[in-house]
Order: sequence, then structure tokens, then C-alpha cells
Amino acid sequence: MKYTEDHEWLNLDGDVVTVGITDHAQEQLGDIVFIELPEVGTQISKGDDIVVIESVKAASDIVAPLDGEIVEVNDAIVENPASVNEDAEGGAWFVRVKVDDTAQLDEYMDETAYKDLIA
Repeated sequence: MKYTEDHEWLNLDGDVVTVGITDHAQEQLGDIVFIELPEVGTQISKGDDIVVIESVKAASDIVAPLDGEIVEVNDAIVENPASVNEDAEGGAWFVRVKVDDTAQLDEYMDETAYKDLIA
């Protein structure tokens, strides 16, 4: 598992990375009320806005951490956005991306470094 400074978690399985937000991020956002996901098949580049999240406190975007193609989206969180508050680092993932270069993950933090960041 890797973590971004934007409080996303990244879990690599082969050449597919599952992307979600950390428990810390969902706590900061508060009750999540709306999520908009990209279309499967969308080509993304690192830095692109790929997900819109709205909470009772704020609206924010998830930014693509890697270059690749969206191969799966978690429609369940669109139907039940509050599930992200309940299981942010588990079943409430956002997208799965077939990455162009898994070496891009090397620039992100491991769990220890992420915990230091949010401490």
C-alpha cells in the first residue's frame, strides 16, 4: 500500500492500482453526501481531476496519482456515498486504474511515512 500527500491510498495488484481515500481524509471531509466517478475506459494522466466528492463541509476532487486507464469504478459508493465514511480504506474504494508504468508508485509514501505526515 502506498499513500499520497493528498490522502489517497494506492494498492497495486499486477498492473492495476485500486485508488481510495484514507480514513484521515474522510474524517476531515465529514459526512460524504455525493460522489461522481469517471467512465470506465477513460484515459487519465497524473494530476487530472478524476473524482468529485461532496461532503457537508466541502467539495473536493481526487487527483489521478498515475497515468493509465480507468478499468473499474465502484458504483456502490455512488449509490451510498456515506459508505466511504464507514470503510474508506476497504470496500469504499473509488476507481481501479490499469497503470502505464508501475514505477510511478515509487514516489509515494509507505504507511509509516504517511502516519508521520498526518501526526
